[in-house]
Amino acid sequence: MKNQSAARQRSPFAKAMLAFVGIALFLGFMALGTWQVQRRAWKLDLIERVEQRVHSAPVAVPEPGQWPQITAASHEYLPVKAQGQWLDKQSVLTKALTEAGAGFWLMTPLQLNDGTQVLVNRGFTPEKLRSEWLRQIAEAGPSAETVTVIGLMRMSEPGGGFLRRNDPATGQWFSRDVAAIAQAQGLSRAAPYFIDQGVPASNPAHAQTEAGSDILRPGMTVIRFSNSHLVYALTWYGLAAMVLVAAWLVRRHDKTVARS
Repeated sequence: MKNQSAARQRSPFAKAMLAFVGIALFLGFMALGTWQVQRRAWKLDLIERVEQRVHSAPVAVPEPGQWPQITAASHEYLPVKAQGQWLDKQSVLTKALTEAGAGFWLMTPLQLNDGTQVLVNRGFTPEKLRSEWLRQIAEAGPSAETVTVIGLMRMSEPGGGFLRRNDPATGQWFSRDVAAIAQAQGLSRAAPYFIDQGVPASNPAHAQTEAGSDILRPGMTVIRFSNSHLVYALTWYGLAAMVLVAAWLVRRHDKTVARS
């Protein structure tokens, strides 16, 4: 009977390995949980900052000397105002998937008075109208009319979309890649950001529309941030607690075996 009990006991090496794995799992789960707590604090701060920013009065777009200081943390979703002339012939259509369905964003450069350009997302257009917009872009002439654009500053989206790369040669754009669009359209002094024309309905005082809104819908910027970090943190801490429970059960089993 004692020989059978001894055989059921774990070797020192097995006990050491179990202890090592248990400690590693516990520390790993605790670290992941703490990281999620920190991410939650960062996300809550971001949400509060953007909420305050998006409801502020529009300011003039940054001058070229300020471009190097522009970051998502300090400028994204900031209401801005710009004046200039549309460069309609250098517009592009970039793929979009919105609450209104699949379609495109109409991205048109705005030539500013200082000789710089800023890309403006003039709004969403349905997929069925792509050929009509391409025809209008091809036939567009120079515009002498000065327009005022009010919207939200957005950061460039380099590269493309999920498993799809932008192809300037064929005019296939899956993201609003400012640098690539500027290069493809011959914009020599383009700002490193773009503007979403119009402000979402959550800020009606700044809302801006243009003729033919059924064909071109501005102000569709989605200002919504997922915040599931508390759930993730509780999950990781729960797994760490399960490791402790498992260690206690293993220890109790070993003591039972040793006494038998």
